[in-house]
Amino acid sequence: MFKKILIANRGEIALRVIRTCREMGIKTVAVYSTADRDSLHVKFADEAVCIGKPQSSDSYLNIPHIMAAAEITNADAIHPGYGFLAENAKFANICKDHGIKFIGPTAEMINKMGDKITAKETMIKAGVPVVPGGEGLLQSIDEAKGLARDMGYPVILKATAGGGGKGMRIVWEESEMEKAYDTAKAEAAAAFKNDGIYMEKFVEEPRHIEIQVAGDQYGTICHLSERDCSIQRRHQKLVEEAPSPFMTEELRHQMGEAAKKAAGAIGYESVGTIEFLVDKHRNFYFMEMNTRIQVEHCVTEEVINFDLIKEQIKIAMGEKVSGLDHFPQMHSIECRINAEDPYNDFRPSPGKITTLHQPGGHGVRVDSHVYAGYVIPPYYDSMIGKLITVARTRDEAIDTMYRALSEYVIEGVKTTIPFHLQLMQDERFRKGDFNTKFLETFKLH
Repeated sequence: MFKKILIANRGEIALRVIRTCREMGIKTVAVYSTADRDSLHVKFADEAVCIGKPQSSDSYLNIPHIMAAAEITNADAIHPGYGFLAENAKFANICKDHGIKFIGPTAEMINKMGDKITAKETMIKAGVPVVPGGEGLLQSIDEAKGLARDMGYPVILKATAGGGGKGMRIVWEESEMEKAYDTAKAEAAAAFKNDGIYMEKFVEEPRHIEIQVAGDQYGTICHLSERDCSIQRRHQKLVEEAPSPFMTEELRHQMGEAAKKAAGAIGYESVGTIEFLVDKHRNFYFMEMNTRIQVEHCVTEEVINFDLIKEQIKIAMGEKVSGLDHFPQMHSIECRINAEDPYNDFRPSPGKITTLHQPGGHGVRVDSHVYAGYVIPPYYDSMIGKLITVARTRDEAIDTMYRALSEYVIEGVKTTIPFHLQLMQDERFRKGDFNTKFLETFKLH
């Protein structure tokens, strides 16, 4: 049993972890930058330590400062949340070397799934379907052009160390290859300090469907069903739901077994997510594994009545997972509430929240760290909350979401609430007729 957990993160996920720790009787330590001194996670933790200036490199990515905070507070475990150091193998190893438990997989597991080429090779050996593509990293523009001719356009270039859409370019014809190749490499180098890129066949009209998994140190893996994350803008998720309206019982079984096989191939321990692309014919292909808790874990929690953060902590303490697969009993939808202006190309809108009224009522959950008077800093991700609804059917979950969004009042900054309100009324969305390209034709009025 852990006595004290330091949360190496900020915002709503830090507050989410603190709440579960409190229910488990575990003390918590918040770390914060000077820009976050007034954030709720700082106020709700048992202890709080300032770890640096606002820039992430000086604070939330500063491993020596975080380790110092853990040592001076006698924390015996660190929860990384998502983003920042959550999938940093070096950080996981340093925690191990200092006798502090990293609440997540081992560094070796992170490395095996963090490099996309290595992950793809591992999946092929495990018998998990992968997107057709070239073997290894591209060495030149000529190689890229030749491979694309053999494979057939369109193709997609991806950063081997990537994620979040960075270092990723779709190439529809050969005349676009040189610019896409140079841009993808430069973007990958800037984002990940690794300019390695590889090529895959581009799956047209795909759904982005992921499977939640949990594994323990004793070799048991189970899946907790799927989430549909196809409503995206520039590869950034905006809406997630469970179950997927595209799913069938047969497909759920096949994808669940493939996800367990993928996690089992690296002896995975902790909670994690296997992300798949699913084409219009319901063929599915491994895309990547996120070796951490996901932003959208909430919808899974709602449809199976299961605390994933608690499970993650219990696995880190050496407890066994049940080994039972979980299937959705309800329908849940999550809208990411971002401080962005949807009428101005989703431009970030940092600043002071002057008025805040959060929705409530049956089937409504809000995970957020903001309050009236809170100043949204310009240094971090623009997400300021997640609005989650749950109901017996998808139609009811959408209706509850529309009602909750209508109640949600945030003044002083622009938010994505108007976008979500229109989406919930869109006929194609309500029918479940969408894929990852949906927003390219969605008109915001």
